[in-house]
Amino acid sequence: MLGLFYPYGIVLQAIAILHFVRRRPDAYWLWIILLGGGLGSLVYIVVEIVPDARLLHGAYQVFPRRKRIKQLEAQVFDNPSVGNYEELGDLLLDDGKYVKARECFDKVIARSDAIDPLYRRALCALALEDYAAAAADLEAVTTREPKYDYQRAAGLHAHALARLGQTAAADALFAEVTSTSTLSETEYNYASFLAATGRPAEARDWVERVLRKKATMPDYIRRRERPWFRRAAALRKRLPKHG
Repeated sequence: MLGLFYPYGIVLQAIAILHFVRRRPDAYWLWIILLGGGLGSLVYIVVEIVPDARLLHGAYQVFPRRKRIKQLEAQVFDNPSVGNYEELGDLLLDDGKYVKARECFDKVIARSDAIDPLYRRALCALALEDYAAAAADLEAVTTREPKYDYQRAAGLHAHALARLGQTAAADALFAEVTSTSTLSETEYNYASFLAATGRPAEARDWVERVLRKKATMPDYIRRRERPWFRRAAALRKRLPKHG
């Protein structure tokens, strides 16, 4: 059996360990990779990496996206339409070019009253840590549609207010949103807010709510939520055990 994997076992182990470090699945997988050699690594690849490929679809689109970005950047000189700027802004946002993306959404918002460009400009502002601008746009979005993007907009509005030091307003909005929303991002941000405002017991409760989901979530959702599980686990370690 071992001969089937020679000399590729080391390559499989390297691939498996790299993925493990990046994605941080359950710790027992590391022992399977290390002790199981090529066979253990192959099992890990089949169980963990292959399903993850669906989540990496955006990564596979990097080169086509950047090609399209270049095409649109050329097109907007001749045809500076709202549609071209909005598509360019969306692609730049996905590519992490937040300053340029926000400039595109500025142009769209100046000529359109659509709600989505406002929301996406707020996402750019949050990524750039411009919480005042983000809060203003998110307030405009949620005033028109309180449950926009499955209440993510409202949760991010509360987060922006918290980062601006508007404690009372953030507390009230977080409490309102979390009464109906179960987004891990919102729950984690609320826990962080509670910890920062000297309420560690409440923060621990919300951290535990995030982490308890892990046991009952379908695998494909659990993979998507891993970043929030990691952040919640890290926050739990920083919280005092009592109080």
